[in-house]
Amino acid sequence: MGLPSETPELRVLDLLVSVAETGSLGQAAGRHGISQPAASMRISALERRLRLVLLERGPTGSRLTPAGSAVVEWALPVLDAARALVSGVAALHADQEGRLRVAASMTIADHRVPGWLMALRSAAPQVRVALRVGNSSQVADMVRRREADLGFVEGPRAPTGLRSRPVGDDELVVVVAPGHPWARRRQPLTLGTLAATPLILREQGSGTRDAVWELLRRAGEPAQPAAELGSTAAIKAAVTAGEAPAVLSRLVVSAELHDGRLAAVPLAEPALLRRQFRAVWLRETPPAGPAATLLALVTRR
Repeated sequence: MGLPSETPELRVLDLLVSVAETGSLGQAAGRHGISQPAASMRISALERRLRLVLLERGPTGSRLTPAGSAVVEWALPVLDAARALVSGVAALHADQEGRLRVAASMTIADHRVPGWLMALRSAAPQVRVALRVGNSSQVADMVRRREADLGFVEGPRAPTGLRSRPVGDDELVVVVAPGHPWARRRQPLTLGTLAATPLILREQGSGTRDAVWELLRRAGEPAQPAAELGSTAAIKAAVTAGEAPAVLSRLVVSAELHDGRLAAVPLAEPALLRRQFRAVWLRETPPAGPAATLLALVTRR
């Protein structure tokens, strides 16, 4: 339900209250930074809108009529509520300027976000950061639901309906247990062979899963997965046990490759194993404040 057409503006109500407090239209005008004629015109316009006489104007000053006194009494809580509203909005802005909600996919959260947040802390130590972690699909949903100001995802393309910017790239690597036959291959693995082999994959919605599946489909319909697991740690454990190969970010298997718990299998077309990390945000709310600062830092790094 809309406001009645007779509803007065808050500023002129505030002016009328000042007349009541000072007992003078001229002093009230000075308090509001306007001329006395301008103040008189505004009060007259208010009287016409309300169809009431609010002031008795005389050579010694202006005083409220009984109707004017009643309007002032009603106006006081309205003006107090308006000031509370403005103060509350200002507090929200101040809180948002010092708060940043980030969502990131698991690989990025584990291997990129800590360094990014250290850089942000150096640049803006007053900012409080809340980090949520999920797969890339979940991160995109958090951004769409306004649960995150900025998201970081991985995968072959940007999520639908979101703006994005590349913030670095990543190398995927085919990994097997040291005793797997592929660990002793003399020739690089062909994409066709990889696609025809049941692999251990991440769950649906994972950026790594999407990137791997799109890569495999270049060679035809991929084999059904040997398993679909919800965490990288579970996949690494399964591969180490010799169950099946997997394709994972080199970031997450660097320690296992270094100490020999896993072996990397070269692909005949290694360029296919590159993918991008992306920052994502809502189209209608581009990064501002701490989110813009973090995005600038991440892009430079």
